Amino acid sequence: MQRPSTTSPLLSLPGAVAAEGRDEGVAAHYGDLFREQRALADGKGFVDLSHRGVVTVTGDDRLSWLHLLVTQHMTDLPPGRATEALVLSANGHIEHALYLVDDGETVWAHVEPGTREELVAYLESMKFFYRVEVADRTDDIAVVHLPAGSIAEVPEGVAVRETPHGRDLFLPRADLESFAGSHGPAAGMLAYEALRVEAHRPRLGFETDHRTIPHEIGLIGSAVHLQKGCYRGQETVARVQNLGKPPRRLVFLHLDGSEVLLPGHGTPVRLAADGEEGRQLGFVTSSVRHHELGPIALALVKRNVPVDAPLIAGTTAAAQETVVEP
Repeated sequence: MQRPSTTSPLLSLPGAVAAEGRDEGVAAHYGDLFREQRALADGKGFVDLSHRGVVTVTGDDRLSWLHLLVTQHMTDLPPGRATEALVLSANGHIEHALYLVDDGETVWAHVEPGTREELVAYLESMKFFYRVEVADRTDDIAVVHLPAGSIAEVPEGVAVRETPHGRDLFLPRADLESFAGSHGPAAGMLAYEALRVEAHRPRLGFETDHRTIPHEIGLIGSAVHLQKGCYRGQETVARVQNLGKPPRRLVFLHLDGSEVLLPGHGTPVRLAADGEEGRQLGFVTSSVRHHELGPIALALVKRNVPVDAPLIAGTTAAAQETVVEP
């Protein structure tokens, strides 16, 4: 995956500490992680997501064409209705996750940092005779998130993707600083991620690896429509849906709060009864510190792990809650 092409000007705000890894280019926090979380939970402030890729599709055939390529039903998508969609491999493994809205003329999508070039290349290769134009708008459009309950005004002419979790704005990148000046306080990625994990929402590259299928992380319904026509990877989706046996399942973990360090991405998950030398049954995908719940995480574990079994993530005790039923 390529590095982000831009560094947010909001890293110059007071207290800003730059994020690392996948979220490089924006702020991890602005000096007070839990204050920022509480503000978002109360519907205040915004999150700078300008490191995410922005891809648009225009043209008369844009919805019917996307319908053939992604897992979501697109042909009847009304203007202004937000949705999610996946691009799968021929074997049904998740390759791309798109967060979409159509404004009546353009489909706007934001995607994980580092994935836009590969996605655009794939879409360009599938245009054939369809009346569509694909554009990478990352250099001139930035994504900004307003939390659920926010009463902040949206600048005129800006495409908006509204969900139960908040509103994603496709804002001209040149307007980022002026937007921040009138819509504060700013919250960083650590606060945003804490609320994402609390809501059990999977993220590409965190809750997914090279063999993840949609059923494992709870995307049937939200990002995969089971009553639509053919798309790449549909055979795997249909087979698993009919047999009901995905090999792994997403779980939510309450972590032992006495530990100083959080178990990082990829940390082995085992049965607590087997100890640190026991057989690995899964791995931590995301771990965060939540302002009310304390340390929490998401993990992918084998389907047959008992739903009430105490677990350990590395050396950290973990109590699990079911996200995807076994």
